[in-house]
Amino acid sequence: MTKIAVLCSGSGTNLQALIDAWHDGMFEDGAIALVIASRPQIFALERASDNGIPAVIVNRRDYHTSQEYDDAMLTELKRHHIDLVVTAGFLSILGPKVLAAYEERIINVHPSLIPSFCGKGFYGLHVHKAALDYGVKVTGATVHIVNHIVDGGRILLQKAVEVLPDDTPEILQKRVMEQAEWEILPKAVAIFCGDAAKNRL
Repeated sequence: MTKIAVLCSGSGTNLQALIDAWHDGMFEDGAIALVIASRPQIFALERASDNGIPAVIVNRRDYHTSQEYDDAMLTELKRHHIDLVVTAGFLSILGPKVLAAYEERIINVHPSLIPSFCGKGFYGLHVHKAALDYGVKVTGATVHIVNHIVDGGRILLQKAVEVLPDDTPEILQKRVMEQAEWEILPKAVAIFCGDAAKNRL
């Protein structure tokens, strides 16, 4: 069984896409075993509760150093025997201990076609505003491996989304989520779970 942890910082729309895919049987021998929230009282915690998924809060503000935060995150992942970590709208930076412990086993979804509009400072609506300001006609989403470079890990999946003339950052964000993120993130997790299941045979 591939145990999956989903790390969230907000409403958890990508978490819901993963939950829906899991309930639909998309993850071969895989299960969402943990939700980690970067702050209290976010809606992602309610989504976890509604679906019977254990959830914990690991808030960077509760720790004096990044090393202490890293240790706390790693403790929760190990305590729940997590195999795959998915960062989905997670705004905290994972430190070197977590990256080393889960090398090639942390994936992130980013709301652009990397290498465009990515890296430090490019998150949420900032990404879509930048795309509109630049005047691109096509944007999209990318699922990639997480490493020590922000949005710099190996690309796993991408999907393009058309930019329309009357788009605002909010409208474009919704279309990218619905047409790209919610499709390729569950697909990437399913591929990982399928590969893990084959390797266990």
